[in-house]
Parts: sequence; C-alpha cells; structure tokens
Amino acid sequence: MSDSVDPEERIDETTTWPDLAIGLYDRLTGRNAEIVYEFEDMSVDVPSGTGEDVEHASWRLDGTVRVTTREQD
Repeated sequence: MSDSVDPEERIDETTTWPDLAIGLYDRLTGRNAEIVYEFEDMSVDVPSGTGEDVEHASWRLDGTVRVTTREQD
C-alpha cells in the first residue's frame, strides 16, 4: 500500500482469523448483511490448553453457520 494513502482510508492488515471475523462483522453491521459458512464433513482438533502435552477434542462440523447483521431498534 502506498504511503500517499490518507490514513483515514487505510485498512490495517489482518493477521489472525478472529481479527478477520471481527473486522468483517464490523463492516457489515447496519447493512443488513449476511455471512454464511457451509461445512461439509470438516474435522477440527480443539486443544484443551496451551503447551506441548495437551489433549485435543475432535469436533466435526457438517452444516451451515449463518451470521446475520442488523441495526438495533
């Protein structure tokens, strides 16, 4: 990105999945937007903590997660 871009218009680079999700949700809120994630037989190993000797729970996702944004009344 060029240094000549107005700082107000600059979008910071996202480096983590949570930051990406938060940024996307913030941009879509108030625009009646919808985010849809579809998973087909996806498996995720979720750690019980940090470190080398942690146990993992295996989560299986098969279906749709739908996030809808709207303005509050």
